[in-house]
Amino acid sequence: MTSKGQPGPKVPIRDQATKDKALNDEELVAELQRHMDADRFGVLYDRYSALVFQKCLGMTRDRDLAKDLTHDIFLKAFVNLGKFDHRSKFGTWLYRITYNYCLDHLRKAQRRRTDDIDEHPVKDGLAEDRYEAELLALRAERLGAVLEALDPEDRALLLMKYMEDLSVKEMMEVLELGESAVK
Repeated sequence: MTSKGQPGPKVPIRDQATKDKALNDEELVAELQRHMDADRFGVLYDRYSALVFQKCLGMTRDRDLAKDLTHDIFLKAFVNLGKFDHRSKFGTWLYRITYNYCLDHLRKAQRRRTDDIDEHPVKDGLAEDRYEAELLALRAERLGAVLEALDPEDRALLLMKYMEDLSVKEMMEVLELGESAVK
């Protein structure tokens, strides 16, 4: 719009995409809240899809499931973007959606759990390499079993702390918990 309220010249799509990429997250979200646009939302997807995927993978330890959950999470974020109130950063809001969505999925899966742990030991290579790979697989299996036995919320806290290196303050913000509850 021009200063007189008249529509300005149309911006070519390529120029608009470049402008969208130059916006910070909060500016981009504000634009999306004014006018929802799948291409513009794609900029946010490009910025955050790897992080969301890694969080999903860390919580589920299943690459295909993590891909599916990532797509579901972005669909949910797209549909609910109008509810984002800018009290926190967009990344924190998306992280909270990711955490809650994965946690809900894990809770549902735990109810119908059949305990199939995916193990792929290395079968070729030198004997020493094979031994080390089998030892590593055994340790991973044991760690997986211990993590699996934990309550999904406790498991998520451990993953946030040790895999994602989040601070207590960051975990408090994401989980909306007090400091003592996080510790």
